[in-house]
Amino acid sequence: MKSKVILISIDGMRPDGFLACGHPFIHDMMAHSMYTLSASSMQPSVTLPCHMSMFTSVPPERHGTVTNTYTPPVRPVKGLCEQIHDAGGRCAMFYGWEPMRDIARPGSMIRTEYLWCYARESADTELTARALACLREDAPDFLFLYLVDTDDKGGHDCGWMSEAYLSRIRTAIECVKNVLELAGEDYTVIVTADHGGHDRTHGTTMPEDMTIPMFFIGKPFEPAKQFDGGSLLDLAPTIAAVMGVLPVYDWEGNNLAR
Repeated sequence: MKSKVILISIDGMRPDGFLACGHPFIHDMMAHSMYTLSASSMQPSVTLPCHMSMFTSVPPERHGTVTNTYTPPVRPVKGLCEQIHDAGGRCAMFYGWEPMRDIARPGSMIRTEYLWCYARESADTELTARALACLREDAPDFLFLYLVDTDDKGGHDCGWMSEAYLSRIRTAIECVKNVLELAGEDYTVIVTADHGGHDRTHGTTMPEDMTIPMFFIGKPFEPAKQFDGGSLLDLAPTIAAVMGVLPVYDWEGNNLAR
């Protein structure tokens, strides 16, 4: 692999929630990354369809999953993990919501770990610790870390932009900080949200649901550079380019590392 990548998805993190959470490390993230606070989610702005688009670089009407129940596509599109695996790369995934298992096909991962988020106070913290152990022990070429508490225990339980929601973002940013400290210059780290939210829900075309932040930290990206736009569809092509893996012909997104 040309380079190694860590992708962190913080479920339901709105850009204004990121800015308002109060964790001091948000300033470091912006200072060291190429970032946008105006990227676009998918429609419907729901977790599993958004992550399927994140990994296949096609919208839900193409990959076929339009709810939080996986639907096998009529015309499958090869996903990011399968493409990395076929190029000789080693992938790992850590997630706190069980349906996330369907974003990659069996056999494309060297390690996967799932924790039911409501079985512990902070699934995000425990999952991050396990992901860090994997980085030390296995040094995978691509690692995906999915942080769920911001959405489930923050937005849905207490409301988007509530203090409980902002507290969950602070925890997620602390997890990002810990990953970046271990990753050093060995990995490019990309941090994104899948969707936003309003009141205690999401899934609409409202800007609060559709607008997300993205951060690209590593040598292929200019630090402290803010740009407008971007989309979940851009993540798979960008990660493939950073790793030196050919993109899939069907992917619709853009490589932001150019």
